[in-house]
Amino acid sequence: MNAVEIEEAVSQLAAEPFDGAEFPFAFLRAFGNKEVTIKRLRGGSASDVPGGVLQRNNVHLAVCAPGMVGATLDALRASPKTAANRVKFALATDGAEVQAHDMAADDPLSCPFVELGAHFGFFLPLAGISTVRQIKDNPIDVKATGRLNKLYVELLRDNPDWASEAKRPELNRFMARLIFCFFAEDTGIFLNALFSKTIEQMSEAAAGNTHTVLAELFRAMATPVATRAGLRPWADAFPFVNGGLFSDAGEVPRFSRMARTYLLRAAELSWQQINPDIFGSMIQAVADDDERGALGMHYTSVPNILKVLNPLFLDELRASLEAAGDSTRKLRALRRRIGAVRVFDPACGSGNFLVIAYIRLREIEHEIVRRTGDDPTSVIPLTNFYGIEIKGFPAEIARLALLIAEFQCDARLISQQAARSMVLPLHRTGQIHIGNALQMDWVAICPPAMRMVVEEHDLGGPTGHFALEDNGAGEVVEPETYICGNPPYIGGKKQNLVQKQDMKCVFKNGEQSKNLDYVTAFIIKACRHLDYAKRSAIVSTNSVCQGTHVPTLWPMILELGCEVVFAYEPFKWANNAQRNAGVTCTIIGFERAYAGEKYIFSSNTKRVVRNISPYLVEGTNDIVEPRSHNLNNLSRMITGNAPYDGGHLFIEAAEASDIKRRYPELHANIRRVCGTSELVDGVSRYCFWFSDKEKEFAAGHPVTSSRISSVIDYRKSGGEVAVTLTAKPHQFRFSNQCCEHQILIPQVSSERREYLPIGFLSKDFIITHLAHAIYDGTLVDFSVLSSKLHLVWISTICGKLETRLRYASNLGWNTFPICKLTEEQKSDLTRCAEAILIAREAHFPTSMADLYDPERMPDDLRLAHEQNDEILERIYIGRRFRNDTERLEKLFQLYTKMAAVAPAKTGQAAAKLKPRRARVGAV
Repeated sequence: MNAVEIEEAVSQLAAEPFDGAEFPFAFLRAFGNKEVTIKRLRGGSASDVPGGVLQRNNVHLAVCAPGMVGATLDALRASPKTAANRVKFALATDGAEVQAHDMAADDPLSCPFVELGAHFGFFLPLAGISTVRQIKDNPIDVKATGRLNKLYVELLRDNPDWASEAKRPELNRFMARLIFCFFAEDTGIFLNALFSKTIEQMSEAAAGNTHTVLAELFRAMATPVATRAGLRPWADAFPFVNGGLFSDAGEVPRFSRMARTYLLRAAELSWQQINPDIFGSMIQAVADDDERGALGMHYTSVPNILKVLNPLFLDELRASLEAAGDSTRKLRALRRRIGAVRVFDPACGSGNFLVIAYIRLREIEHEIVRRTGDDPTSVIPLTNFYGIEIKGFPAEIARLALLIAEFQCDARLISQQAARSMVLPLHRTGQIHIGNALQMDWVAICPPAMRMVVEEHDLGGPTGHFALEDNGAGEVVEPETYICGNPPYIGGKKQNLVQKQDMKCVFKNGEQSKNLDYVTAFIIKACRHLDYAKRSAIVSTNSVCQGTHVPTLWPMILELGCEVVFAYEPFKWANNAQRNAGVTCTIIGFERAYAGEKYIFSSNTKRVVRNISPYLVEGTNDIVEPRSHNLNNLSRMITGNAPYDGGHLFIEAAEASDIKRRYPELHANIRRVCGTSELVDGVSRYCFWFSDKEKEFAAGHPVTSSRISSVIDYRKSGGEVAVTLTAKPHQFRFSNQCCEHQILIPQVSSERREYLPIGFLSKDFIITHLAHAIYDGTLVDFSVLSSKLHLVWISTICGKLETRLRYASNLGWNTFPICKLTEEQKSDLTRCAEAILIAREAHFPTSMADLYDPERMPDDLRLAHEQNDEILERIYIGRRFRNDTERLEKLFQLYTKMAAVAPAKTGQAAAKLKPRRARVGAV
């Protein structure tokens, strides 16, 4: 269930007569629990509280006698069953009162039972939906989204022609007009519920004339009062609105009886309480058939948006405010500067970045007004907010959200009366353009800013005149443009034809950029636009600073003369999505010719650094290139043996055992194979393995002859490499083997693991191409591979497959920086490796997947790994590293030194920052 459906279900439950016996199950059903779950809980749960029902990992609730709600909630919270079953919520009710407790957040709730629907957001985690304070405390955004969705769907049912591409923009604009009217009558812009009462009184469900009434109202709002003629008296009562939203009357879709009902129900809500940033994001799904299933779960939390906006420009403005103190001259200069700030979001959606930027700028301006006593009328025009959105409806909502945000700021920061007096007729709102941002000219959308000459006006208010010089009249104010946003993340293999064309349009280098994530095109365009803007900050998947993205993308960024002025260590950008842990993201701020302090942000720290590298750690701008040979004097690593056999040389465990029993002469030719899945999951698979001398034997043996023929057929019709192998159908492409032992390195590993599960195998195994191998490697190699230090390096350098770690020997192993080891250090690391292997052996036959599950890892194995980390890290700095950031910074520092001595033999030389003189834009 989505958030809208949950709100409706909980509200209906609260409105019905209370049934104590049924309430626990009805409540669980409202949050999406299936009937099979309800049936199981009816049969008995683990609750030890009278009248209680307990659902593991979810909720412990109980119905109690009147007046016993508080005591029952205390019993639920104190119950050992609550803790043992990792319950998220405790809830008690007697049908008159509800008390609940969010166990994770230590957050209480108390309300009358009939108001339970208003607090549905408090319980959304029960449905696997993350939430934020605004949704918990104010459900209007979800309720409004749900009612508008019902209206939208009904209108499409009544007017099927409006579903066409040609008519959808008109329907979207119509919905935006309705939202404004709902908001206007609840905020006093339209007095005495004028809009909904007129619809209710002048339209008739039976007559089907709702569309004609609305068309007349919109005509009135689009016509100045002085030029009106022929309007119906009930429409003439409406003020002139215009401002683009009602610039032409336009068509109105027809309304069925049900659609009219939905319209009036939507008007009943308290629209003045909506959050324009959250509501705008949520409402995107209403007009999108593909996203409607996630209705009410589309928003970007304000704290995440501020991670972008604060270091982009808000922190600097607040610092200037602090430095200005009570100096009227400095404060007014800062206010003029704020009035010239322009914000551009090239993937703006419903405008939540722009809305939050506007609100925070207004708050800074308000503090300036408080200190100076000047006229509170804002000098921040909505026309300073630019956006591009590919879909029409979100673009309409973005324009409207900015208007609503402006009115709410006026009402909160000046007065409700002033807000009403200034809002009509609507002036120009944000400059939101509809189109494909990667195909559009950003200079045409957000053109070079002309210097603004401040006109003489009385900033001091009606009685607070001050000198022309102090006023700043005639002073040239340099506009500041900031680029921000959260564009789509789409991997190179998941891009559709249009998106691939977008990438070619931006990069113009075809093959080189075909594997880059879609978001990288926005990063490059933002960097190019810094010819005309001061700074950019784009939310991106963390793949842009990892793996092969770095040597492909970052030389282009550095060539543009862009520097990273701030960056966030990777974090989960978790929006309100059902059972979605969020994408691992970073935020990168770029600027040209920057001379100030640079910052790296983590979850709770802000560090000043000298330079931020392409890997978003402190260090130089060196880029790690793939190497065909080791930089570190450790053993050689190669990919395992690729079969190119169509599966014909492989046999399952049971068949292998049977063949060995029936044909003893093949015993030595049946070898156990091991790749990533076989190692990690403990799966047993086998293959036929013949030497060059055994070709005729293999081709003539009754067990293998048909298999050899099948391999020949497969290779003849296979790819370029397979065709070259038809002369040796009894063998894999390569026949790499060890003399004594071999080390297996998984190609892919879960990002949850604290250590790589490295295999140490006997010579009887054949390592497949689905893993990497070190043949006859040392236990020192095993120790390094098993360390946290190496895991951190490959996580950054090799990148990810989806969210899993993806190992590449030429990037992860051949480049791994380690100083020359003494014999004593090698001996210490060898003992550590032996301890790890002994600890693993003690838990045989537990699979590597279970041994290295962070929640189930045996204590002795964890201790062995920690001791290995201790020994290895002391070799680097004489102590354990404090965190992964410190690990990476040291590794990159050492890599730079080692790479300078041994230049890469493959790939380009490490790219260096080459400052470029910025082109001068129009002023």
